[in-house]
Amino acid sequence: MAFTAQDVKALRDSSGAGMMDCKKALQENDGDIEAAKTWLREKGLAASAKREDRDANQGVVALHLDGNVGAIVELKSETDFVAGSDQFKDEAQALAEIVAAKGVDAVADRSSELEELKVTLKENIGLGGVRRIEAAEGNDLGHYQHNQGGRGVNAVLVEIEGGSAELAHDIAVHIAFARPQYLARTDVPEDVLDAERETLRQITINEGKPEQAIDKIVEGRIGGFFKDVALLDQPYAKDDKQSVSQFIGSATIVGFAQVEIG
Repeated sequence: MAFTAQDVKALRDSSGAGMMDCKKALQENDGDIEAAKTWLREKGLAASAKREDRDANQGVVALHLDGNVGAIVELKSETDFVAGSDQFKDEAQALAEIVAAKGVDAVADRSSELEELKVTLKENIGLGGVRRIEAAEGNDLGHYQHNQGGRGVNAVLVEIEGGSAELAHDIAVHIAFARPQYLARTDVPEDVLDAERETLRQITINEGKPEQAIDKIVEGRIGGFFKDVALLDQPYAKDDKQSVSQFIGSATIVGFAQVEIG
């Protein structure tokens, strides 16, 4: 397949590779531009490929709600300057919308847009956390998004049964700042719990506590661990005299999702 100077220029604009590399890529792939793009990336000649190993610790967390469905998508960048650009934030929002509509795997539908964004903004850009909750009929879907510098950096979804929209929102705000890793203490994996017990045991031994008291002290400290990692055990943010479990009363937290930059 023949190619023109315009094809070389188009490939250079879309890949960020040098002019001679683009010409060679088209020669090697019979003028097929898409195949040439892949060839450049595989050879490490595309600008986007050269950026892959650079840290992407900044970005945007976008949240989208559609009825009883909520989606959160983290789009990562190298700098907060790029993360704050309208083009970057718009792409993050588009990703959240497609996840809400089609499911978490639908992010693949925008892979070409993400590749183009890498070239246009000249940074290592990629997906971070992607979450979706579809609340059951009659349940409340609470949400909260914390913004910083004009962009979302921390977003939460929470589904509550037998509560209210206000309660669901309050719990979402709590989650945003308390950062629980699990819903209930029974959700903590056994290996995680065993490792924490062993750590607490060593700490207690190093403190010189009596041998016969070590097991009891460790179990007491495990309670503190649950307050750190399990949502229902955590002291409620707005009233730490009661736990989240006590605050929600007869309502049930079905599940939650949190995505935060970094």
